[in-house]
Amino acid sequence: MLRKFLSGYFSFTRKERTGIIVILLLVLLFTLLPFLFPYFISHKAPDHTAFEKAITTLKYKQVDSTRVSAQRNYDEDNYPHYYPSSPKNYYDKEIKSELFYFDPNTLPADGWKRLGIRDKTITTIKNYLSKGGKFKKPDDIAKIWGLHADEVERLLPYVTIVQQIPAVYYENKNTDSKTYDKPKYNTRPIDINTADTTAFIALPGIGSKLANRIINFRDKLGGFYKVEQVAETFALPDSTFQQIKSRLILTGPLVKKININTATIDELKIHPYIRYNLANAIIQYRTQHGNFSVASDIKKIMMVTEEIYNKLMPYLSVE
Repeated sequence: MLRKFLSGYFSFTRKERTGIIVILLLVLLFTLLPFLFPYFISHKAPDHTAFEKAITTLKYKQVDSTRVSAQRNYDEDNYPHYYPSSPKNYYDKEIKSELFYFDPNTLPADGWKRLGIRDKTITTIKNYLSKGGKFKKPDDIAKIWGLHADEVERLLPYVTIVQQIPAVYYENKNTDSKTYDKPKYNTRPIDINTADTTAFIALPGIGSKLANRIINFRDKLGGFYKVEQVAETFALPDSTFQQIKSRLILTGPLVKKININTATIDELKIHPYIRYNLANAIIQYRTQHGNFSVASDIKKIMMVTEEIYNKLMPYLSVE
């Protein structure tokens, strides 16, 4: 009885068997189809060229809109030769420049050129000064026609207005007239490693503050090994240094050496040419590799460039 039931239930005609096989094949096909897609679809590397061009165009538009919207205030009564910059003066031409401390009242044209200022703007500055104009405070450079806002921001920390020493006069009792006398400066050369503040103050353009800064810088360095190092003194205008350079001499490089095998991070970081980052790198290198065999081994530290090495070498020792 059961056998007849099962036989009748699982018995199929030829047509039914064909249909079952087709269904099974379709199920198998749809099961395998996701795995077969990669063989039928070709993959091409995405082309980012159009996207990059669009981004570049957007950046240029943002820069232009920022420049055009930059505005400057100016005082027409005090600065009759200053005018706010117009958009037509902005352009994207890159100008090579270097930064140094300077006095805008005495800086020559080539000095402005070194700062990366355009010839047209330099002419404007010189015309203003030739007509008796003066920069009274560092912020005054923001009123220069043609000087961009980003240039003002870049130069402002380096502007140093040197107070001019006024001429002194005395009364001539015989003629009841006043005779003006120009300040007298020391014309004899001074040794930059032994001179005191009085000797520096006797130089043109050097007041008590600058004299103290030069000596403080000398003490932190451990002595000068060349005259050009004086120009690195904070807030010493390049024009002033060029004026006094011929009166500076160095009879002997009385330089204090730093033992890089024993110096602590606190002793290293106070040196103007080392500071904290390099001091820490020296300590870390010494901890990992042991003492330096020779001072030139400091070049093995990645952050020590050729320029840094040349400046530091006279001050380094390993014993």
